[in-house]
Amino acid sequence: MIINKQHIITTIVSIQLFLIGCTCFANEIKVATIDEFNNAIKSVKAGDRIILKNGEWKDVKLVAKGEGTSENPIIIEAEESGKVILTGDSNLKIAGTHLLIKGLWFKNGYTSGKSVISFRVNSKEYASHSRLTDCAITYYNPSKKSIDYKWISVWGKNNRIDHNYFVGKINSGTTLVVWLKGKEHIENNHRIDHNYFGERPTLGSNGGETIRIGTSKNSLLSSRTIVEDNVFEKCNGELEIISNKSGNNVYRNNLFLESEGVLTLRHGNKCLIEGNVFIGNQKPNTGGIRIINAGHVVRNNLMMNLTGDGFRGPIVVMNGVPNSPANRYHQVNDVKIQNNTIINCSPIQLCAGSDEERSLAPINTTFSNNIIYNDKNGDIATIHDKIDGFNFYGNILDTQKNFDQKGFTKMKVNWDTFEDILYIPTETNEELIKNSKPEAKSPKLDITGAKRTTFIAGAYNLGNNKFPKALVLRSGTSWDSKTKPEKLVATSEIIEVEPGLGTLRKALKKASFGSILKLKSGEYILEKGIKITTKITIQGDTKGKKPILKVKEGLEKNPTYFFRVEGGNSLHLKNLEISGNLKTPIKYAVVSPDKGVAESYSVFIDNCHIHGFKNKKGGSFFKGYKGTFADTLSIANSRIENSYRGINLSEEKESFGKYSAQIVRINNTIFKDIEQWALNYYRGGTDESTLGGNLSVQNSVFSNVGNIEKGTVLRTKGIVTVDIKNSVFEKSYKVINPVNLNGSKNTISNCVVFDCGTVKATKGASEKNVIYKNPKWEDKEKFIPSEKSPLRKEQHIGLKWDTKK
Repeated sequence: MIINKQHIITTIVSIQLFLIGCTCFANEIKVATIDEFNNAIKSVKAGDRIILKNGEWKDVKLVAKGEGTSENPIIIEAEESGKVILTGDSNLKIAGTHLLIKGLWFKNGYTSGKSVISFRVNSKEYASHSRLTDCAITYYNPSKKSIDYKWISVWGKNNRIDHNYFVGKINSGTTLVVWLKGKEHIENNHRIDHNYFGERPTLGSNGGETIRIGTSKNSLLSSRTIVEDNVFEKCNGELEIISNKSGNNVYRNNLFLESEGVLTLRHGNKCLIEGNVFIGNQKPNTGGIRIINAGHVVRNNLMMNLTGDGFRGPIVVMNGVPNSPANRYHQVNDVKIQNNTIINCSPIQLCAGSDEERSLAPINTTFSNNIIYNDKNGDIATIHDKIDGFNFYGNILDTQKNFDQKGFTKMKVNWDTFEDILYIPTETNEELIKNSKPEAKSPKLDITGAKRTTFIAGAYNLGNNKFPKALVLRSGTSWDSKTKPEKLVATSEIIEVEPGLGTLRKALKKASFGSILKLKSGEYILEKGIKITTKITIQGDTKGKKPILKVKEGLEKNPTYFFRVEGGNSLHLKNLEISGNLKTPIKYAVVSPDKGVAESYSVFIDNCHIHGFKNKKGGSFFKGYKGTFADTLSIANSRIENSYRGINLSEEKESFGKYSAQIVRINNTIFKDIEQWALNYYRGGTDESTLGGNLSVQNSVFSNVGNIEKGTVLRTKGIVTVDIKNSVFEKSYKVINPVNLNGSKNTISNCVVFDCGTVKATKGASEKNVIYKNPKWEDKEKFIPSEKSPLRKEQHIGLKWDTKK
């Protein structure tokens, strides 16, 4: 056959003209209102383009439906990417085939629906072969934290979510969910790539995942979703940054940066996790990969400077439950953990979660050719159960600590280092080559994608100074927009406040973010409670007598509280006296936001005398309402007395694992003559998705607290981390157990207990150096120990009894 060059050229030109001709028939429709959009979408066809004009689109419900083709998709895009702003109660639903959505920004609004963006209109109309790209959702939250909705719900098949920016979700509900309910949505082959998932603060309950693929109910179905080339920065919503709940998914080349959680293979089988980089920068609770179920391959991942322990370790292999229901823990079986590099991390966790229920240790599990480097004298592994089901070999330890387990060889590795973070083995590591043992299924490439010509342990080839893809990828939108709210800079403004009626309230109206209200000695009279709507410090002059805050006598209706800290704000109280004494006592000195407010808050109280909150209708000096969450509640150098209750953080009564504050600190503080408890810090249920609360009590006195039948001084039911030290419990002779500790992270040490029952410590809780003797005060009012006091002994030398009334 003779090929005619001119014939080929003529044919190509004809095809080009045909394609141009086809394009000419496509419509480009500009719309400026929701009505115009709705009219345009009714007649849209393959190749048409609907352009939303720049500006604010408020309270709009966009429904994008149509049938495009792979060559001629239906395009719905912003006039300029990032300049179509959807606010108020707005959302987007997509249905049909080959639709492309581009350049929209959902900003500072909310949705009354189930999702901000959904790849379906209803159960029968959903999207396939469609794409969401170059879009953003930022701070799109309801007023109530407990309201659950997703930002992205992915249905159908062969959809792509790429180059988007998601940051600032604070309410309940996963950021992005892939749904498998119905045969139309399994084996879906979705791709989630090149997105930036930004800061998500601690939720304090389950439902704070960033990505979830599937549910427990359909976890044995195959999804075949690919999650690759994404960035997850400070995704702290809960334990599971990614929650895998389906089979045959791929998690590849993602970067996890300072995120307090792990990529969790929670349910489902046969997933591939490779090429991911986890950087903790020694931030608390940062973790790596948690493994449950069967058939997974975890290889070529890099973990650096992760500090999380327990379920937040760098690699966590869980125990399973016999005959496990769908929503619990299936046994780890036929899993391969290969060629990962772990640099200066907390210990790996083997058989994690072992207890009476989770009694099935992993079986047929290979842990091979991994490198663990640690120059900080850290432990290598924590073993919670029998490890007979593991096959260890070819693993290299460049560590100070030893690990007495066959399959681990200790040796000095020569490293090239980059900024003391990235460690790559040099070409001079001949011993490393000798001690690495490949198997049939060992990876053929290293973490950079380079071919493994000489097989060694770890994620890298020798001397490969190329960075992993996860460290050089570009994620997020193409447009440069301030997608984070502008951070307010605290002022150094000091506002002098005179004593008198209403003077404090008037001064607060003048205050700005970070202002300090300096109160002179005298009485400050309130007629109603004060709401704190910014970051503010209220402090008394340290040179004179503490200013006294009171409520006016004889009001027709007394305020419920002195201060309410609204969501997203913080209150600092210093050098003050706050009195709740009235004929009908005031209920609270300080309260949280109203029930269910989404944004967290903080309260700091230092060198204050707070008393007289004796209202028996639930009164306490501090109360956290249901559905609110404090980042930090700190009481230091203070005196709390003559009140009905102390700190009430017990409103989350359901067994869902919720709790009301992440960190509670009590330091060098006296609780005296409190009818019920000094603290009720409650977390119901055994949900493991959160940090579970953190209580620190030190250098404090609890005198005549909870001195009633079945009374308790400190109630900490369900709180995961409790540390009580250098403190005194006395004069509560009716109390059987002033403190009831439960769990391996509950500890009490260097404390004196007198006429106050005995400490109870169960299920791994630690009790050390608790002395049951009279503290022997020289000054019983100021709690200054005498020379013969057991508090003067060497082991209690850390005590500071400098609290002043």
